[in-house]
Amino acid sequence: MSSPEARLRALDLTLPSPPAPVANYVAFVRCGQLVHISGQVSVDASGGIRGVVGEDLDLATGQAAARLCAINLIAQMKLACEGDLGRVRRVVRLGGFVQAGAAFFDVPKVINGASDLMVEVFGEAGRHARSAVGVYRLPLNFAVEIDAIVEAS
Repeated sequence: MSSPEARLRALDLTLPSPPAPVANYVAFVRCGQLVHISGQVSVDASGGIRGVVGEDLDLATGQAAARLCAINLIAQMKLACEGDLGRVRRVVRLGGFVQAGAAFFDVPKVINGASDLMVEVFGEAGRHARSAVGVYRLPLNFAVEIDAIVEAS
């Protein structure tokens, strides 16, 4: 089995520097072997994906936004594990929030963009429990926000 870092390279993904918190909270909290990671939005070096899925954005763009959130979550995992993603034992749970239009009901399909990447990077340890919720608004008009709980050594 290849390492998470090797899988990231095979996917041609480079992790960004983890985004810093923008208010009075921390990016993650370690409690024993559990790491609770604050919500990561669909931001990247280009500014990210913003808008309302089902109105401004289609399903595929929503899934790409969720994938961006997952990339940012993995960057936070790496920081929490002192640079070693091999210490991630299990992605326990993802909580996904989609800024969804009134007539958009494929919210779980959007969050699949993050769930699929977790499995691609961590294999069976990437399979997780999950929530997928459509919301009226997200911070700074980002399309998707996802938080996570992971088990790490």
